[in-house]
Amino acid sequence: MEFSLWLALAGAGAMISLTPGAGAINTMSNALTAGFRRSLWGILGQQLALVVHVVIVAAGVGILVASSPLAFHLIRYVGAAYLVYLGVRKLLAKVEKMDDDAAPAVALESGTSMFTRGLWVNLLNPKAIVFFLAFMPQFIRPAEPLLGQYIILTLTVVAIDVIVMWFVFAAGAKQLKHLTHSEHGQRTLNRTFGVLFILVAILLAVV
Repeated sequence: MEFSLWLALAGAGAMISLTPGAGAINTMSNALTAGFRRSLWGILGQQLALVVHVVIVAAGVGILVASSPLAFHLIRYVGAAYLVYLGVRKLLAKVEKMDDDAAPAVALESGTSMFTRGLWVNLLNPKAIVFFLAFMPQFIRPAEPLLGQYIILTLTVVAIDVIVMWFVFAAGAKQLKHLTHSEHGQRTLNRTFGVLFILVAILLAVV
C-alpha cells in the first residue's frame, strides 16, 4: 500500500473511531466499573469483531448480508436487543453502599466477560459490514496482491481503534470517576449508560 494511501486510511480510521457509538459507550462503562487498565479486555473483544467484519467483507459474504433484507434485519434486531439488554442491566444495577467520601471497590468482572461483551457489541452490528463494504474498496487496489493490502488495512484500523478507545474514551471516563465515590453518583452513571445503550439500540433498529 502506498504511504499516501495509508495516511488517508489512517485519517479515515481515526475519524470513524472517534465517532461515538456502542463500542465507545461500552468502553467508558468498563473503564468506570472495572478500571482503566482492565477496560482493555472489552476493547480487544471489540477489535476481534472488527477483524471478523473485515474477513466477512473480504470473503464476499458481506455482499450477501447487505443484499439480503432478511439477514440484515435479523442481525440488526438481534444486535439492538442485545444493547437493550445491556442498558436494562445498567439501569437495574445495584449501587455499592458507602459513605460519601469513601472510594468504591473496583468491580471484579472477569476479563473474559468484558472481552465477550465487547465482541458481541461490535459483532451484532450489520451496519458495520455494510460500512466496510463501502469503506474498504477505497483503499484496496485490485491490481495489486490483495492479502497484504487486507492485512495492512486490518492492522491499521484495529490499532487506531485500540488507541482511540483506550486513550480517548476509557481515559476520558476518568473525568467521571469521582461520581463512583457516592451512591448517588453510581446511580447517575448507571442510569446514564443504561439510557445511552438503549438509545444506540433504537438508532440501530430504526435509522
